[in-house]
Amino acid sequence: MIKFILLVTIVVSFLIFSLPLLFVEYLIGKKDPAKRDAQSLAIIQFMFRLLLRLCGVHITVKGIENIPRDQAVLYVGNHRSYFDILVGYVTVPTLMGFVAKKEMLAYPSLRKWMKYVHCLFLDRQNLKEGLKTILAGIEQVKSGISVWIFPEGTRNKNEDILEMLPFKEGSLKIAEKSGCPVIPVAMTGTAEIFEKQAPRIRSSRVTIEFGEPFYIKDLPKEEKKFAGLYTQNRIRDMLVKEQEIRKGA
Repeated sequence: MIKFILLVTIVVSFLIFSLPLLFVEYLIGKKDPAKRDAQSLAIIQFMFRLLLRLCGVHITVKGIENIPRDQAVLYVGNHRSYFDILVGYVTVPTLMGFVAKKEMLAYPSLRKWMKYVHCLFLDRQNLKEGLKTILAGIEQVKSGISVWIFPEGTRNKNEDILEMLPFKEGSLKIAEKSGCPVIPVAMTGTAEIFEKQAPRIRSSRVTIEFGEPFYIKDLPKEEKKFAGLYTQNRIRDMLVKEQEIRKGA
């Protein structure tokens, strides 16, 4: 419980006392957007690494060589914890933004930092607004900034990590329309940090694996039609292998 209170205190303090820093980043962005992007990402990564360290999280990264450095990609991952986002930001080596629920827009300071690290906001109840987010994601990828989505649409609370929620097929439209590669991402150990015993925080051994990239246009006809299911199966295969490794450890 003490760790939880400490984490909340740090996050709230950062969002309040970083307001002058946000203004500085805003001024920098007017003259040099690339510099603002790099600085904002460095600040957020520092905060996320601090929070993960305080939680006692140890991260093992696999498949980092599968991430291209010369083009943007669509990361597609399973989703079990708020900490998935922290782990994603501290492990991806290039500019990248998550697709987040629009409710996050209600918090001004948080909203600004999220926009500065290229997050997109999705209205899950409004089809028209959802389409706008997909179009924004396509343009972001074309500009060289990767996008990370959770096609399950929400955090999966199933006890068995292999029992993922159905992947929404439309979520891969960003890759289909932009022509960028898709990188399946499998994460284990994040729900054990908080969600499984909330509000307590526990140390956890997290593994994040970046699978081999693929292009939707190169998939066989049936798999292309259900690219979400194809990606989910790729992620499930990685999760199965990780479970076998953990059982044998």
